[in-house]
Amino acid sequence: MKLRTKYILFVFILHLVTLVLTYFIFEANKALFLVAEVFVIISILISWNLYRQLIQPMKSLMVGLEAIKDRDFNIKFSPTGKYEVDQLIGVYNQMIDQLRTERTLQEQQHFFLEKLIHTSPTGIIVLDHDDQVQQINPKALQILGVGDKQVLNQPVGNVSNELLQQVTNLKSGETKVLKYGGASTYKIQKSHFVDRGFPRHFIMIEELTAEILAAEKNVYGKVIRMMAHEVNNTIGPVNSIIQSTLKTENLWTSKDELLKEALQVALDRNQNLNLFMRNFADLVKLPAPNKKQVEVLPLIKSIVRLMANKAAESRVELVIEPVEAPLYIPADEQQMEQALINVVKNAIEAIDGHTGIVTLKINALNKQLIITDTGTGITATQSEQLFTPFYSTKKDGQGIGLTLVREILMNHGFRFSLKTVAQSQTEFRISF
Repeated sequence: MKLRTKYILFVFILHLVTLVLTYFIFEANKALFLVAEVFVIISILISWNLYRQLIQPMKSLMVGLEAIKDRDFNIKFSPTGKYEVDQLIGVYNQMIDQLRTERTLQEQQHFFLEKLIHTSPTGIIVLDHDDQVQQINPKALQILGVGDKQVLNQPVGNVSNELLQQVTNLKSGETKVLKYGGASTYKIQKSHFVDRGFPRHFIMIEELTAEILAAEKNVYGKVIRMMAHEVNNTIGPVNSIIQSTLKTENLWTSKDELLKEALQVALDRNQNLNLFMRNFADLVKLPAPNKKQVEVLPLIKSIVRLMANKAAESRVELVIEPVEAPLYIPADEQQMEQALINVVKNAIEAIDGHTGIVTLKINALNKQLIITDTGTGITATQSEQLFTPFYSTKKDGQGIGLTLVREILMNHGFRFSLKTVAQSQTEFRISF
């Protein structure tokens, strides 16, 4: 029963009993009975006044409590002139002001956090209590190469993505560095925060490619420069001596032909060593790209013409898929040609002497070039080492080709990946 009902019921019963008692007590004396009735009426008026002073403000405060339940912190009350009620109203108004201030601060902090997550250069994925993806920022979508509809409200372990599959094996607070797509290196960190008393996980994906490549290039650049310096200083004088010796006819007799041939072989080997070191030096001295608007289709047509003989010797067919619309990119044409020749050459060699197809496809809508071969594919171990300087899967490989491709594409700001997507289907994908 509400307090208001109790109060009215109490006042009604009290005055009813008083009226009955005064009737029996002052039945013989009508004057005293009338005076008693006047006092009862005055008591009723005082009770009504007290009701208005106490119960009505309480009723108004109940309206305020309903507003708090609805998270409406804009309702405040004016003082009534009654000390006790005004004290209560003052506390209520102060509480409402504080709640409104706290909510404003909370909304500002939430907006700032949302803005920070959205614009962060680090990929951020926030999970709900059931480890389903509740929020994902644009950088994470870019790294994963998926749309938000493909991952939102999905368990993180069910998303078909190699990078996210690694997250399921991580515990909260753990960090892992791995390669993704063969070229890029990422640091994945899984952590948690407490929401309404329960832990919720979030994932941070930070790209380390640029930092690692810079440190890596600094190291192998010093090694190559040192090696080139020593080789050139040695080969130059030695070649000069051998050439002078070979040209001095009076030193040779008919019996010295074998020695003369051996010196010629040594000279040729020195020239090959010199060429070998020059290839490495060119990698270190790669200039900044001179970018101009280049149409991709004529570029790949010229590469197909250049590689046609090698493809025919390897029983490989080079195919350019029909293009729906022209694609123009800002690039250094010579450097891009050099990079794509290496990619096509590797694709031909990956087929490993079998009959196969290398397909070049331009996707103008997504601004991509996809080079697909039907070779043996890339193993997990090889994928970890791809684009690493001096690493090659070929017996006579120098490990320069893909490193040069990586340098050229990174200098252009193009994203790329190399991976086997299905049996006998390996893709080199470049996003311009």
